[in-house]
Amino acid sequence: MKKLLLMLVLGLTMFALAACGSDDSASGEDGESSGSKLDELKEAGTVTIGFANEKPYAYEGEDGELKGAAVDIAAAVFKELGVENMDSKLADFGQLIPGLKAGQFDVITAGMAINPDRCENAAFGEPEMKYGEGLIVQKGNPLNLKSYTDIADNPDATVSVMAGATENEFLKSEGVSEDQITNADDIPATLSAVESGRADATTGTEMTIKMAYESLNSDKLEFVEGFEQPDVEGVPSYGAAAFHLDNTELRDAYNEKLAELKEDGTVAELLEKNGFSEQNNMVEADITTEKICNGDI
Repeated sequence: MKKLLLMLVLGLTMFALAACGSDDSASGEDGESSGSKLDELKEAGTVTIGFANEKPYAYEGEDGELKGAAVDIAAAVFKELGVENMDSKLADFGQLIPGLKAGQFDVITAGMAINPDRCENAAFGEPEMKYGEGLIVQKGNPLNLKSYTDIADNPDATVSVMAGATENEFLKSEGVSEDQITNADDIPATLSAVESGRADATTGTEMTIKMAYESLNSDKLEFVEGFEQPDVEGVPSYGAAAFHLDNTELRDAYNEKLAELKEDGTVAELLEKNGFSEQNNMVEADITTEKICNGDI
């Protein structure tokens, strides 16, 4: 009976000791902590990427492969982190952060602009690129729209914008009323709205809508040269990869490798490969995500 009681006590003690050491930061054989998100990704060899079809930042090519400047930068960074493969998942732009929060993606890489509101819902990496705004109108620009204030000054003018894009707030900041703005799922849909006459204009980041316009090759549309950039907070915009708020350790590791790739010229090369200009689209050294999230930029 005593032996039985002794065995029971020893068993319970071993179970308790095992339980005390079974958290996410348990040490591995080499004594280092294991169970981090980066360790998980390295073991799997794959990172799940959320993206929206917005060329040239992130988009699905004709071969079905994920392409774009933000994608190439993320791939280069994760390769340095020991994660070779990218499992891409297409989503509407407005669903990227909700999908990230729901655990559908490990990271979203769509050249998404950092802003204080988004910083409350996602952990942004350091800026990878900067960009301004652009405007597309019907051929001949019949309403003579050259700025957001021109749209605001004409209550009959309507503008189609991608749902969830920062341009929705930029337009409102420049005086455009909500009933002048309609939303669409993606850039091609906004162009279609203007082409069909359902909207007088569409706006988005300059590189995105210019490349979409050139690819469409429509004789019913016109890219507005000499567009007057809005004088609003958030222009120019700074795009970055974003992570779940609980995965700041992964974000920090990403930032470390990103800084190295900026320093050795890799980021500049990848931007130029995708049609960006090192002079116009590279981020100045003193621009940081912390400053943007705090509203200091």
